Amino acid sequence: MSTTTPQAATRAPVFIALQTSESARAIVEAIVDDNPEASVNEYPAMVKIDAPGRLTIRRETVEARIGRAWDTQELHLSLISLSGNIDESDDEFTLHWGA
Repeated sequence: MSTTTPQAATRAPVFIALQTSESARAIVEAIVDDNPEASVNEYPAMVKIDAPGRLTIRRETVEARIGRAWDTQELHLSLISLSGNIDESDDEFTLHWGA
């Protein structure tokens, strides 16, 4: 029988996978800036970013990288797959497990 503590449950990994492209590169750099525990795995056609428990993409961080206004909905143009519950607003896109 396995028991999971609430802390362990909140640290379950989440991930996002994006197509490899120039626009996705700025998003990946912004993710790394805002999520120091994230790990980046590059593949020929995609980039997968794993993070323990939570991963947040902030609009203002992406805008600083690309030098223009960025709508969080633009993320869907590069999105291949993800794992975790999604919380979206005009300013952030967050993946997490739990409440």
